[in-house]
Amino acid sequence: MTTTTRPAERGVVAAGHPVTAQAGAELLRAGGNAVDAAVAAVLASLVAEPLLTGLGAGGYLLVAPPDREPVLVDFFVEAPGRGSEPAERAPLLPVEISFGDAVQVFHVGAASCGVYGVPAGLAGAAKWYGTAPLAELVAPAIALARDGVLVNRQQANLFALLAGIVGSTPEARAHYLTDGRPPREGELRRDPELADALHRLGAEGAAPFYTGDLATAVADWVRERGGTLTRDDLAAYRVVRREPIRVGYRGREVHTNPPPSAGGLLLAFALTLLAGTPGPPDEAALVSAMRSAQEARTPEFFDGLAAPGFGDGFLAASRLGSTTHISVLDTDGWACSVTCSNGEGSGLVVPGTGVHLNNMLGEQDLSPHGFFAHPTGRRLPSMMAPTVVRRHGAAELVLGSAGSNRIRSALLQVIVNAVDRGLEAQPAVDAPRLHVEDGMVYAEPGIDLDALTAAGQPVTRFRAQNLFFGGCQAVERHRRTGALSGGGDPRRGGAAVVV
Repeated sequence: MTTTTRPAERGVVAAGHPVTAQAGAELLRAGGNAVDAAVAAVLASLVAEPLLTGLGAGGYLLVAPPDREPVLVDFFVEAPGRGSEPAERAPLLPVEISFGDAVQVFHVGAASCGVYGVPAGLAGAAKWYGTAPLAELVAPAIALARDGVLVNRQQANLFALLAGIVGSTPEARAHYLTDGRPPREGELRRDPELADALHRLGAEGAAPFYTGDLATAVADWVRERGGTLTRDDLAAYRVVRREPIRVGYRGREVHTNPPPSAGGLLLAFALTLLAGTPGPPDEAALVSAMRSAQEARTPEFFDGLAAPGFGDGFLAASRLGSTTHISVLDTDGWACSVTCSNGEGSGLVVPGTGVHLNNMLGEQDLSPHGFFAHPTGRRLPSMMAPTVVRRHGAAELVLGSAGSNRIRSALLQVIVNAVDRGLEAQPAVDAPRLHVEDGMVYAEPGIDLDALTAAGQPVTRFRAQNLFFGGCQAVERHRRTGALSGGGDPRRGGAAVVV
């Protein structure tokens, strides 16, 4: 975790790795806006944080200009299958991942690969909202990939944690492992193939990844191994700009990811429930709101996500009662919140392309009706929720998180910490968290759970802060002084840089 408190001249960036945050800060220092910084930081994260993001990933970027309404740029993963036969699909490969105090099973392999969106999404965001050419934004990431990045403690832990996935194919083993073992802290990792792919992105835009030679290589590699991602799927992919979900909370407007994504809507639902209670919510109120959001994830909820107007109707009725993230604020009033995810990665690394494909079709959280139930061409219902909190039209808090199903609970608690409890960004991110799922409350040390356990609530207590509870990166504009500050999540090796 890195932070600085000196006055901002250009802005503040919070990200999941110091190298990622510095890349965004350099763009701000060079005169770029928050979107330029966010895109440059995302590109750097592909090198510095290679397992949970990449060119084969998807994501969302929420931009809030100072003089316009926020816009959500949707470049998340899409269900493939154009021209493929389901009967020829290979089985998913289950891999058990232990977080120390909790275990989760993920599914990888060729059949888990969805249509990626990162190249198209970053190119589109830079074109529509940035001020610098894409070649300039990608240059820091190219240099990092060629020169190498030292593996820090958090990334070394991730390599060890996901060794079963990155060791599942010969290509992934050769690409990510060192002498057959996960890279260790302090070792230098270079990625010349990724550097070449990033150079293509900067010089030619996203086209090679969707209709060119790189697209052909990726689709053919996946199909030969039993996946359903085809050349037609890649050629048909489009970035979509959407109107964010907007809810009121304590005199502020919270803007977050709308349907067909699920996470932003569930976060908005929980905030709506908490807004009806006076004062900062205690642990019992947070658990109640989280439980209600969890229970709202019914089959009917997921069926309705793709329907026009579903979000507004869902929230109106409610009033009756995975991943890397980057957040940026600049001194001109622009705010940008962008979350990208490769899931845990599929294990499919396509030689010569720089692409490690996502495993989103193998994410149980995204497939409530069972695997492969999403129609071809539909965006998967991600839990990612890049969020901007505005007060009187100005961005006050910008945040988002990694962490699969724990994203919404991490964001809910950081918003409560900042808005209700008056904490600055770093303490708001550092504070211990809990999460509710399937009747169980999971909790980090430092949370008073006596009342819950006395009431018979089952609790799993973690022995220390854990990346299980997400990786929330937040930046804020102080409500009284206007000073900018940031909070990098120590659970994911986060960093915040003010320039």
